[in-house]
Order: sequence, then C-alpha cells, then structure tokens
Amino acid sequence: MAPTSPESAVRRRSIFVYVFSTGALIGVLGGLIGLGGAEFRLPLLIGVFGFAALPAVILNKTMSLVVVITALPARLFALPYSELAAQWSIAVNLLAGSLFGAWLGAGWATRMHSRTLYRVLAALLVLIAAALAASHLTEFGQLDLTPWVRVVVTVAAGVGIGIVAALMGVAGGELLIPTIVLLFGVDIKLAGSLSLMVSLPTMLVAFARYSRDQSFQVLHANIGFLLTMAAGTIAGTILGGLLLGVIPSAALIPALTALLLLSALKVWRHR
Repeated sequence: MAPTSPESAVRRRSIFVYVFSTGALIGVLGGLIGLGGAEFRLPLLIGVFGFAALPAVILNKTMSLVVVITALPARLFALPYSELAAQWSIAVNLLAGSLFGAWLGAGWATRMHSRTLYRVLAALLVLIAAALAASHLTEFGQLDLTPWVRVVVTVAAGVGIGIVAALMGVAGGELLIPTIVLLFGVDIKLAGSLSLMVSLPTMLVAFARYSRDQSFQVLHANIGFLLTMAAGTIAGTILGGLLLGVIPSAALIPALTALLLLSALKVWRHR
C-alpha cells in the first residue's frame, strides 16, 4: 500500500473539520429552537454538498435518527417517567397515524422523479418555516374537541406528520410539538419529550422503507461523512441548548424562518 502523502492528509483533515463544523452549526441552530436541526441540514446536503434529492433525504433521515437516539435518554432523565407514562395515549394515537404515514411518505419519495421531489421538499421547507414561526411566536390554546373527534384528528395529524418527516428525513418535532399542545394542552416541555417518543419509531419505519431502495447505498458510500456530520450536529445541539437563554427568540425565530424560506427557494431551483 502506498504511503499517504502529506497533502492528502491535510486535505482529509480540512474536509473533516469542514463537515464537522457544518454539522455543529446545524446543531446549534436546532438546539436554540429545541429541535435536531434536520430542517436546516437538508438544504445544505443538497445545495452545498451536492447530494441528489433522495440520497440527501436518506442521509438526513439517518443523522436525524442518530440525534434523536442521543437526545431521548437525556430528555427522559430530565423529565420524570411518571409524567410521560400518564400521557401514553397521546403517543399511541399519534403513532397509529405516523407509522403508516412514514411508510407511505418514504414509498412516495423513492418513486418520485428527482425534479418533483426537489419541489416537494421546497414546499415542505415553507411549511416547516410557517410551523416554526407559529409555534414560537404564537400562544397556542387547547382545541375544544370531543374525545372521539380528538382521537380521529390526532391519528389524521399523525399520518400527515409521518409523511412529511419521511419525505424530508426529519424527526418531525417542529410539527409534533405544536400538534400535541393544540390537541391535548400539555406543557411544551412534556410535548417535546412525547414528540421524541413518537419520532423514534416513526423514523425507524421510514428508515426500513428506504433500506429497500437502491439509493440506500449512499450510506455505505458516505459513512465517514455521515458520522462526522452527525457528531458535529450532536455537539452543536448541546451548545445550542446552552446558548438558549443568551439569544432572544424574538430575534432568532424570524431570522431562522427567513433562512428556511431562502433554502426552500434554492431547493426549488436546484438542478
């Protein structure tokens, strides 16, 4: 085996630092708003790192899965298990819809023409931007629904969220949290933990569906890239959480919403 040249070693280190730093920046943005940052990662995978739409979604889904698996134990440790157990029906009702939606959404993504998928992703980025702005700048009150209507609406919402999460490769917390607060009126911190409990099995279903497609090989071909960016995202998420009280939401949320809208425009125009 030929020895590695100093130039090659320096180039590899530079790439490592760049990918890790990008992941950390995404994590900081996600940590500041209480999410994993996947909605910011997807446009970068497409526009900066040059991945096609479906491989970018699969990479994003994998890194989102890593972040959620990392965050869930810490979240469960911070919130008493008894509080979560008392709200088990919320997670079950959402999962009844989201698992089906995740399988459906992943199946659609694998069959879409690339140009169509780019435009669907752009439209969903606009949806996420609207959900982000609404959930952080608006006070939600619980909807006045009868028990059976609430169950039906919850399952239907789960289907929609599962589809969106699978198509974008995100955990779906930006949609799950306001949905839980609106439908059940629980505390937003408890809603965040419940959203992670719903996100994990939902992502596993989408991941299983994507594994049947040829594009899933992108994970084997880019394992170093994936692990490096995921590590950066986890580190950035922790840092973003620590900075939560430093940067006011009144200034942060409009800026991040504008960033998502700009990303949507770039993904829409992507070739």
